Amino acid sequence: MSLAFCGSENNSAAYNVDKGVLNNGCFVDALNVVPHVFLLFITFPILFIGWGSQSSKVHIHHSTWLHFPGHNLRWILTFILLFVLVCEIAEGIVSDGVSESRHLHLYMPAGMAFLAAITSVVYYHNIETSNFPKLLIALLFYWTLAFITKTIKFVKFCDNGVGFSQLRFCLTGLLVILYGMLLVVEINVIRVRRYVFFKTPKEVKPPEDLQDLGVRFLQPFVNLLSKGTYWWMNTFIKTAHKKPIDLKAIGKLPIAMRALTNYIRLNEAFEAQKSKRSPYPQGSKSIWRALCCAFGRPLVLSSTFRILADLLGFAGPLCISGIVHHVGKGNNTIRPQTSLTFILLESTESVRWRIKILGVFFISSQEFLANAYVLAVLLFFALLLQRTILQASYYVAIETGINLRGAIQTKIYNKIMLLSTSNMSMGEMTAGQICNLVAIDTNQLMWFFFLCPNLWAMPVQIIAGVLLLYYLLGVSALIGAVVIIVLAPVQYFVATKLSQAQRSTLEYSNERLKKTNEMLRGIKLLKLYAWEHIFHSSVEETREKEMTSLKSFALYTSISIFMNAAIPIAAVLTTFVVHAHLTGNADFSPSVAFASLSLFHILITPLFLLSSVLRSTVKALVSVQKLGEFLSSEEIGEEQDKCSAQRNADNHSKYQPLKVVNRKRPAREDWNNYSSHMRRSVNITEGDDFCVKITNGFFTWTPEGSPALSNIDIRIPQGQLTMIVGQVGCGKSSLLLAALGEMQKISGNVFWNSSIPDSETGEDVSPEKETTVDTEVRKRGSVAYASQKPWLLNATVEENITFESPFNKQRYKAVIDACSLQPDIDILPHGDQTQIGERGINLSGGQRQRISVARALYQQTNVVFLDDPFSALDIHLSDHLMQEGILKMLREDKRTIILVTHKLQYLPHADWIIAMKDGTIQREGTLKDIQNSESELFEHWKTLMNRQDQELEKETIIERKSVLERKNHRRTRYSRDARLKDDEEDEEEITESDDDDNLSSVLHQRAKMPWRACGKYLSSAGILLLPLLVLSQLLKHTVMVAIDYWLAKWTSDVISAKSELEQKNCSVCQEFNHSRYSKVFSILCCLGIILCLVTSIAVEWTGLKVAKKLHYCLLNKIILAPMRFFETTPLGSILNRFSADCNTIDQHIPATLECLSRSTLLCVSALAVISYVTPMFLIALLPLAIICYFIQKYFRVASRDLQQLDDSTQLPLLCHFSETVEGLTTIRAFRYEARFRQKLLEYTDSNNIASLFLTAANRWLEVRMEYIGACVVLIAAVTSITNSLYNHLSSGLVGLGLTYALMVSNYLNWMVRNLADMEIQLGAVKRINGLLKTEAENYEGLLSPSQIPQNWPDRGEIQIQNLSVRYDSNLKPVLKHVSAHISPGQKIGICGRTGSGKSSFSLAFFRMVDTFEGRIIIDGIDIAKLPLQTLRSRLSIILQDPILFSGTIRFNLDPEKKCTDSMLWEALEIAQLKHVVKALPGGLDAIVTEGGENFSQGQRQLFCLARAFVRKTSIFIMDEATASIDMATENILQKVVMTAFADRTVVTIAHRVHTILNSDLVIVMKRGVILEYDKPEVLLEQEDSVFASFVQADK
Repeated sequence: MSLAFCGSENNSAAYNVDKGVLNNGCFVDALNVVPHVFLLFITFPILFIGWGSQSSKVHIHHSTWLHFPGHNLRWILTFILLFVLVCEIAEGIVSDGVSESRHLHLYMPAGMAFLAAITSVVYYHNIETSNFPKLLIALLFYWTLAFITKTIKFVKFCDNGVGFSQLRFCLTGLLVILYGMLLVVEINVIRVRRYVFFKTPKEVKPPEDLQDLGVRFLQPFVNLLSKGTYWWMNTFIKTAHKKPIDLKAIGKLPIAMRALTNYIRLNEAFEAQKSKRSPYPQGSKSIWRALCCAFGRPLVLSSTFRILADLLGFAGPLCISGIVHHVGKGNNTIRPQTSLTFILLESTESVRWRIKILGVFFISSQEFLANAYVLAVLLFFALLLQRTILQASYYVAIETGINLRGAIQTKIYNKIMLLSTSNMSMGEMTAGQICNLVAIDTNQLMWFFFLCPNLWAMPVQIIAGVLLLYYLLGVSALIGAVVIIVLAPVQYFVATKLSQAQRSTLEYSNERLKKTNEMLRGIKLLKLYAWEHIFHSSVEETREKEMTSLKSFALYTSISIFMNAAIPIAAVLTTFVVHAHLTGNADFSPSVAFASLSLFHILITPLFLLSSVLRSTVKALVSVQKLGEFLSSEEIGEEQDKCSAQRNADNHSKYQPLKVVNRKRPAREDWNNYSSHMRRSVNITEGDDFCVKITNGFFTWTPEGSPALSNIDIRIPQGQLTMIVGQVGCGKSSLLLAALGEMQKISGNVFWNSSIPDSETGEDVSPEKETTVDTEVRKRGSVAYASQKPWLLNATVEENITFESPFNKQRYKAVIDACSLQPDIDILPHGDQTQIGERGINLSGGQRQRISVARALYQQTNVVFLDDPFSALDIHLSDHLMQEGILKMLREDKRTIILVTHKLQYLPHADWIIAMKDGTIQREGTLKDIQNSESELFEHWKTLMNRQDQELEKETIIERKSVLERKNHRRTRYSRDARLKDDEEDEEEITESDDDDNLSSVLHQRAKMPWRACGKYLSSAGILLLPLLVLSQLLKHTVMVAIDYWLAKWTSDVISAKSELEQKNCSVCQEFNHSRYSKVFSILCCLGIILCLVTSIAVEWTGLKVAKKLHYCLLNKIILAPMRFFETTPLGSILNRFSADCNTIDQHIPATLECLSRSTLLCVSALAVISYVTPMFLIALLPLAIICYFIQKYFRVASRDLQQLDDSTQLPLLCHFSETVEGLTTIRAFRYEARFRQKLLEYTDSNNIASLFLTAANRWLEVRMEYIGACVVLIAAVTSITNSLYNHLSSGLVGLGLTYALMVSNYLNWMVRNLADMEIQLGAVKRINGLLKTEAENYEGLLSPSQIPQNWPDRGEIQIQNLSVRYDSNLKPVLKHVSAHISPGQKIGICGRTGSGKSSFSLAFFRMVDTFEGRIIIDGIDIAKLPLQTLRSRLSIILQDPILFSGTIRFNLDPEKKCTDSMLWEALEIAQLKHVVKALPGGLDAIVTEGGENFSQGQRQLFCLARAFVRKTSIFIMDEATASIDMATENILQKVVMTAFADRTVVTIAHRVHTILNSDLVIVMKRGVILEYDKPEVLLEQEDSVFASFVQADK
């Protein structure tokens, strides 16, 4: 058949121009080609030459991405234009199919227009990115010409009586409107940008974000097509495959998405709520209103997108119905009575479908839509549009959620900065609760905002679906819908049960983690006391409870999975069986059956989502309630405000609002009226002014509690050294905090001398304007404060010391020297750049303390508060710090120093002394004043000081010797630490190397799935479960396919039976018998439902079994690991295995595994069915499969990197919160709130940008997978239509193929997403597997229990023979050839510099270190032959760091429950604690909080002493056990030890040498060898003895 532009019939009216050229249809069409050819000719040279010659210009930096006015509208109109043009092409082809010859003019102009439209938008995009609007003039001409030519065509149609019943008329009308609108958009660009026809064009700068090269997240700035398809992510995902993604690669957040921007927006909304509501606007309702006000608009947009996408989703079933119906007709089968798409056709006679005007045929829209190929193409476009809009809806919702999370976290942080300290210390609000608020509740709100659009979209979808089903199937559809709707409440019930189970699991797992954490923190003590089994069984017991609730969690999960799979089967079964049997002459054609099947698939989704959306809503409501409670909790200084409000109501009424407004800084009482006192100098010393003065002060921690400090009247002189002394627990630290305004004031006044010029205030000036009152009454400046419990940041040593201050090398060196930190820094793996804190290397107590003091010394503030800085330091370090640090650096600088201390020997240095007792001031004055007035107190001090004033300045020679010893001792330890830490990081991510070969293998590793971990996981399930799991899955999917195949056969047979009846034309013939078909259908459905149950239970059961096994093995391995393992592995990393990794294995892997296997098998079965229906499809499948493979390969790598980034950026954020909560007093003392807020914003932004990129990557994948799915549908439709028309394929099979093709697009991206998730989650198995390879200690002994005497060791004789000891087989020895003999009952003192091997000596008794030579014999038995458990349970030791466990006092003293109450009371009496415990509610059963935080450091140490006394063993070792006790208590203890343990062997490792002066023997150690070994009096007489020099220094 020949082709010709106007057709090739001889009598063609197409060439007739009698009525004028414009009345010839073919000419008008030819005229319409002109504008398109014009555009193509003009733009192609510009595009290819202009941009081609400067190829770099195509990749112009995105800073020039300026959107011209009407940008989005232009893109939308162009897309509509393209769609209408496709319809026009299709209409031309279909109408041309009627006539004999081919009329090119019916579709060629439309084809040209299609090309031109694409060119126009490409051209526009290039001009926009190069910001060169003058070239847009070409488009202005094009739209004008196109509009004119189309209008001529439209007018001619009207003249010739073509009307709305003809499709071409409607399309032309639409095109006129579209070209007109595009012309208007073009003119608007000229109007706004003035680039032509105006003298001065308008200069426009790109958005601020894009001028910043650091912004890599381009979603807000790219064009609409790139926005919708995430095209800009391509390069990002490709580069991810070449090198790992890090924070640098993802860049900064755009300004509009930064936490600060969103916080300001949220705060404005809160303020607006405040102005409307009551003075306390923190209730749930007002928080919801504020959130909606700040973040409501994008949610409305997301919901609109969602509803649009859901409505478009119904195009699938409708088109399937039409195609199957058309195919059925094409196969000469009868036409069914009802078919959804063609209800209209019944009324229209086919004669009136097409008319011939202007020499060509016109068709109506009915005939156009009756073409199966047209429907296939329409379905393809509908799917593309629906998927794009759906992903856009998801993206907008998640982005809003992420922005909201950032804003709320910032809001919470600002509140933390104002929290009253008493809230924290009195347990009303723990750091854990605050961290939960940040980690869990803000995420709950984010997820709620993500799922929120479903609340509006679901009802719309359900109603539309049910209406369409009713339309297709009549009443029986309602029965099916009722089945679904009746089972929905059951779904909800299961979902609530599931969340309950999850909650109880969480509680148990928190309890288990708390116990595991305590176990790991106290592991040294547990091993030394042989209590591993007690704590092991305690953790296991909690794990059993957790497993019980995990079982119910698994049960409900499997029920939920089962219902998800079974409800659609049940609904389809009831519907079709009822439809076939009840409605006698019902239409049961394939078109109806498969359209209904697709509708059921669509309907199920919202009903499943319903339960999770409702659950999420409930959680969000709870979270907002918690947030409300937190935001309304008490702030610092509120009490004072209230008091002063009443007191100063008369004279200060006009200034009162200031108190409320200026909340940013701790509010203190207005002291205008006291200014006279302030200016009067106070004669403390030489008329110096005071720095702080408290008059008549009563302070408390809780508003209703009794005062912790009462009747406080003190003055602290300016520029001098003030010392505060007193016994343990008398309120010394509280006094400092009261001065800093951290305690709640009941009455009295605190004055800070405002005349102090402050060199570095670090003042956090609040945004409100400072009022005159505020400037007059200046708040206190910055105070350098070192708290009693050292507080470190998770940062390097240097950052901890400089603490945000500018770095000054000279000063830094001086501070390091004063705190004797250089030897410690030398040992650290990376010097002062080593990370310390929770996430870094663990430091000893003394090192932590010195770094904390170094921070206070380094600051340039005028006031320094040091709270017991010497508690964890030995005498040499203390002396050095006192001399070099406090006296030289601070006092000589005329700084005001307040020092709390137990070391009374330093009192002579004090300019002013404050003695405290039981929360009151016992005495204040200089040492002379006290000597004169309180001679008794002075004498008491003198005996404790045990030292002459003049000897103080004496520097010891030993100080210098120590440096090397220390280096050697710890360097080995830390280098190993660093190695292990690196290994652990390697395991998580194989590190990149410069070597190219290495790099390629690394990249290869990154792209590979962790199959080994997968094997380990599945093999842990056991031999029975694995085959059950695999077989049940395969069987289930086979049955599913069989159900649908049987439906296709049933409906096809119904149709062919009916057509036979019609051909025979018999009216009396019997009806079609449905019963045989419905029976088989029912059996298959029931079998399917049973298999669904089996598979869901099998998966969850496997998960439980693996979880139980892995945790049990892990706990066993860890608790029996040697001590060296804990010294070299960061505690956090071990804890992570028990927390995050166990949680992943417990709860996430089973669900992911189920989802992955289901989606994979569904895709495979769907593709198999389509290939069976039309084998032609296989040819097209190959390229699609290759594309799919590459997309998933690239995505998995990028997704894993981004997921890890998301997790790793969350950690510093949460750490920053917990750090801030712990160091709140320090931060506020330093006045560093603003700096810490800035840090928070940085952490939040980096976490949010990682989350946003992850979201964009997920959308990138889903859009691509959905498009591939749409292609599958299009190819399946076209091949099956062709197959059916030419090979007489039954319409039932066509319906089956298309229904499955629609499923593919849904499950393809689930498959890839689950694959990526599975890969990340299997990392947990891999890491736990790594720890399972740890070698255990050798607990077995050579001697059997019967060979060991019951009461061994009864005498306590110790023989040490040529003992050499090391920490690890590859390290140097720490003890070398040590020999000693200790007789029964002797008291031995061991002393030496830090790192001389004292502690290693004590650990050797317990076989905690590797003894590679020599032996220790106790009471005749070589300890190497004893089982470890026996050995360690028969000796007692007290460690330097006091460790208490949460529980009761009774449990802490005697966890084995062997002792009577009287024995426990006796031990407490010896340890000077009886009166303390008696006063507590519950006595021995009083609660000890985690880490013993409810007792002071000294009291904790005393409890540890009592614990050792309870074990009545004949050998007793004290390892620097009295370091943090004041001297008075220590002296009492020494006496008690001597009397209570008169008959026991006591080995004391001394911190203060004077504590071992009364020993029977003294051992002096140096570098792992015994230097001196004799009676103390003998050694003291020798002038050159090292011991004598120690004693001299300690006086």
